[in-house]
Amino acid sequence: MVELLSIVLASASPRRFELLTSLGLHVDVRPSGLDEGDRPGYGPRELAAFHASAKADAGAVAVSSGVVVAADTVVDLDGVSLGKPRTMAEAASMLRALSGREHLVHTAYTVADVPSGRRIAGLLTTRVQFARLSEDVIATYVASGDPMDKAGSYGIQGRGAALVERIDGDFHTVMGFPLGDFVRRLPELGYALPPPPLVPAA
Repeated sequence: MVELLSIVLASASPRRFELLTSLGLHVDVRPSGLDEGDRPGYGPRELAAFHASAKADAGAVAVSSGVVVAADTVVDLDGVSLGKPRTMAEAASMLRALSGREHLVHTAYTVADVPSGRRIAGLLTTRVQFARLSEDVIATYVASGDPMDKAGSYGIQGRGAALVERIDGDFHTVMGFPLGDFVRRLPELGYALPPPPLVPAA
């Protein structure tokens, strides 16, 4: 098993960068530039899987070696895909639709080992129940700017935590990258995380 010390992240998401660096990895951010718009005929799960795979493909083409990691998150409300809002009005509209409702969050990821050409792919789903949101709560959250780069117009971390009543599933999947599943599956590519640094005794 080879220690995985660094990865190329084919995403500009600060949440994914934060999560992956929390594993002790050096993360080289190289956004794929993929258009993440809707694709006719693709349901929410299929859309997330397609985008994650396409981002990994773009990332692998851009580098000559290393391990490329890509992911995509889609909020699924009754089978309708909610992506990133284009305007503040659209963000408010999404939050009204989610208010007091249960929805699904699908996060797909692809890991490509460029030298060998091997890859793994995963897709996890978490069920999320929103609290009932007043117009004041929605307006304040939208005005914060927090919804504008997030699928479904919210993030479960930070200010967005107040919108969520409960979840059934993996928290990191809602945040944008299923860390646990990623770490457990790395050995399929022959990699493992390095041991944590030793902490000097007090």
